[in-house]
Amino acid sequence: MRHDDTTHGGLRPLGVHLRADGADVAVLASHATAVDLCLLDPDPTSPDGWTERRVPLTGPSHGVWYAHVPGMTAGQRYGFRAHGRWDPAAGLRYNPAKLLVDPYARGLDGLQRLAAGPAETYGHRVDAEHRPAHDRLDPDRTDSRGVVPHSVAVADPGPAPDTRPRVPWSRTIVYEAHVRGLTRRLSSLPPALRGTYAGLGHPATIEHLTRLGVTTVELLPIQAAATEPWLVRAGRTNYWGYNTLGFFAPHPAYATEAAQRAGADAVLAEVRSAVQALHAAGIEVLLDVVYNHTAEGGTDGPHLSFRGLDPTVYYLHDGGTPARFADVTGCGNSLDFRRPRVVQLALDSLRWWAQQVGVDGYRFDLMVTLGRDADGFTPNHPFLVALQTDPVLSDLKLVAEPWDVGPGGWQTGGFPAPLSEWNDRFRNAVRSFWLGDPAAAAHGRPGHGVRELATRLAGSADLFGYSDPPLMRGVVASINYITAHDGFTLADLVAYDHKHNLDNGEQNRDGSDDNRSWNHGIEGPLDAAGPGLEILPLRRRSMRNLLGTLLLSAGVPMITAGDEIGRTQRGNNNAYNQDNAMSWLDWELSPWRQNVLATAAHLVALRQELPALHQAAFFRGVPHDDCADPRPDLFWRTADGHELRTDQWHDPAVRTLQMIRTACDGSAVLVVINGSLDETEVVAADGTDGVWRLRWDSAAEHPDELDPVAAGRAVLPGDTIPMDPLTMRVYASAPE
Repeated sequence: MRHDDTTHGGLRPLGVHLRADGADVAVLASHATAVDLCLLDPDPTSPDGWTERRVPLTGPSHGVWYAHVPGMTAGQRYGFRAHGRWDPAAGLRYNPAKLLVDPYARGLDGLQRLAAGPAETYGHRVDAEHRPAHDRLDPDRTDSRGVVPHSVAVADPGPAPDTRPRVPWSRTIVYEAHVRGLTRRLSSLPPALRGTYAGLGHPATIEHLTRLGVTTVELLPIQAAATEPWLVRAGRTNYWGYNTLGFFAPHPAYATEAAQRAGADAVLAEVRSAVQALHAAGIEVLLDVVYNHTAEGGTDGPHLSFRGLDPTVYYLHDGGTPARFADVTGCGNSLDFRRPRVVQLALDSLRWWAQQVGVDGYRFDLMVTLGRDADGFTPNHPFLVALQTDPVLSDLKLVAEPWDVGPGGWQTGGFPAPLSEWNDRFRNAVRSFWLGDPAAAAHGRPGHGVRELATRLAGSADLFGYSDPPLMRGVVASINYITAHDGFTLADLVAYDHKHNLDNGEQNRDGSDDNRSWNHGIEGPLDAAGPGLEILPLRRRSMRNLLGTLLLSAGVPMITAGDEIGRTQRGNNNAYNQDNAMSWLDWELSPWRQNVLATAAHLVALRQELPALHQAAFFRGVPHDDCADPRPDLFWRTADGHELRTDQWHDPAVRTLQMIRTACDGSAVLVVINGSLDETEVVAADGTDGVWRLRWDSAAEHPDELDPVAAGRAVLPGDTIPMDPLTMRVYASAPE
């Protein structure tokens, strides 16, 4: 083995870094015996359309192979060929016939070539179904150059302008969206921009986001991704993109055709421009990132990059013989975050997107995998410590999906500050209260009462309050959501009792069966000339109850794109391979969908207007610190205006609740919830120095259609409030 100490500490920046006279190239392949850089150029006379010049790299130095390559410029396509032992039983699969993507490539070209599902992408011989041709796993010596993506050298764009809106967590309202699906059908965009990064940053798109009032767009993966071979063979695509191949490269298919023709530098520039356009409108950009696994699949998956360079370093193995990947992600492989080089890959990638693209933060897919050491998940994992202490990353918004499918994989509440976390307990509690319980009650079965719902309304201190010191993280540690990209849409939650996923090609076996939905008596859409139209207002009311609970609860609300306009996926709760009208937002709004949008925008505006609705700290049920106001920051009342007794908190028959939240400026908010199937009279709680004024009622189809008597009436503590079945109201304190 050769060693080199010409750089300080022996470490070199990985990837391709362009210089005035060429490029510095470095790649990790610590178990290889040799590595070639392959410079690729189009050649129509070649059988596969390419010519190749190989540059042997020097190394390894601390596992890294490197060279300075004179004359290499932006736009140069390249890859690596790694030589070494072919010993699958030991986890080593070096096969120089396979051209490998640079894990640090800033640009990728030719991802569409994988859509043909060629057998040449495998390092071992396979049959027609891409299964190993025989047990001994002979290497496949067919060159893969013409059928795999190529890395592209990209000029350093320089630091992105520091235009971050820096919205406080207490004011943040997240909007989860897919770059393509958000604008693919938006007719106010020029056709060439629909479904692209440029379309995301277009004034027509931004106008909708600002009208709705969201502060932060969370984009489903835009790092370069590939479709799984079995989906390719079925003629389908991985639409969501949770199958990353390039952690530094934007997914080129989301760029305009003009940018794709111009090359990787233009694709990157389009992404940067979209981020800057959103920043100019005061909107942050978070990226959903997938560092838990790669697109290379399971132990015998395709040979595209990491597997061919350093498989026993990049991938978590089960420790057995023959070597097999350990899968705690459900995707066939798991990156091994016990390895410093894997931690480095993730941190380098995160810094790249933050500094050169200008994004405001990240949502980490299956983040428990990123915090696993030899004993399982630990909040003190080096990667998590780095996120807390890195001078670039610790200043961003960081959100964990706090689970994976491995042992001890559910860790909601277990991540350290400053991370916030998706709160699945919030989702389940709200769906159960407004949908599952009424459906059960309609058949004479008991529900869950108000205890769990109240805990979620108050910010889930039972999950996120454990810290040193206690309660340090505050309610903003909870990302509250009712829907997300996976699962029913809001409109489908109230129209389907069961998933309808046959279009996915998996015989309806995929997707969750725990939907906690309610079709209100009839499954699916209703014919305008058919029976059952009387349940449509009830469905719409349930949608408003869900939206109201989401946007009036303590914590950080996340809206799934399209829920604000009543988007349906026709009962599909796992539309991951549906790159079509099922997944794309439909912008032709009928009157009822316009009403849903108006309701969502009204609730967002109320949340931002009323100080009691955007508190960051946990509630303690005592007066605010440093405030003269003697009222507690939060308290609860029954329908008759009294404090809830212990037995009432645990009584499933108690379905009516009053929540009073106060602010340090003396203002207060009263949220009244009637979760029963009957009309209920509520005695208005105390908590205001003046009177209560009605600001929203879920019984109203449109926020401007409040009952005129109720809207104009000043409600005093002790007054009677008639509540329709399954409704909620919001009152704000006002002077008499």
